[in-house]
Parts: sequence; C-alpha cells; structure tokens
Amino acid sequence: MRKMTLALTTLALAAVGFALPVNAQASAGCNAQWPGRDGNVRAWKDWDCAGGLLGVTAGNDANWADGSGGFQGVGNVASSVMNSGYVGGKDVVAFYYFANYSGGYGCLKPGELYVDDLTRDHFTDGNNMNDNILSHQWVTASACAAGSFIS
Repeated sequence: MRKMTLALTTLALAAVGFALPVNAQASAGCNAQWPGRDGNVRAWKDWDCAGGLLGVTAGNDANWADGSGGFQGVGNVASSVMNSGYVGGKDVVAFYYFANYSGGYGCLKPGELYVDDLTRDHFTDGNNMNDNILSHQWVTASACAAGSFIS
C-alpha cells in the first residue's frame, strides 16, 4: 500500500510539473504585451501579439510599407493590433486598407485595448483586416462610422 501511495504521489507531482509550463504559455500573448497607457499604437505579425513586433508609435503613419514613420516596410502583414494610447481627444486608432489613410478602415477604441486576431474583423469596404493594413491615424470616436469598430 505504501509503494502504491508513493507511486501515485510521484505521478501527481509529475503531472503538476508538466502542467505548469503549459499554463505559463497560455498566459502569454496580448495580455502579457500590454504596457499600460503609454500613448502608442502597436502591431504584431502573428495572432495574439506574437511573431514579432512590427512597429510602435504615438503618431500617425501614412504608409506602413515605406521607410518612414513608426511602421517601416511592414505593410500588409499585421495579424494583431493594440491601442495603448491616452484616453481623451483623438484616442481611437483608425487602420486603413490603403496607404495615405484611404480605402476601407477599422477603428480600435482605447477601451478595447487590442485585437488579438484580425481575421475576425473587416474594413468598412468589406475586405478582411488580417494582413491588409497599410496605414493608421489617431482619430476621435465620432470620426468612425457605425459598424467600423473592431474587437
């Protein structure tokens, strides 16, 4: 009986040991990337704020594919985005299908914090947002049409 109890205890401890790394991995992602309100917009290559940070900026960027602004040479590759901007005034980020703030757009409110999977969202022109952002700018919520808010 004593050997059986020892074997079961060892097995239970091993199972807990194997479970801990999985739980630690599950807590990663956009929640772990959240910096608090620092005035910036961010984007990542992959879902759940993974796969490499594409850019960080407090300003607007008219062309993510060019070599200037907070996002350089990264047009049409974002799969997750974050709004850690300050609340008040122009605190919504409008992401655009084309450069120079044109084409369809999707707006991310500051209270939403982030979108961890852009495949769920569409620009106002109907195009899927995943891997399709070419510019962004800070706007007021009133600049965004009904139905344009992403989450």
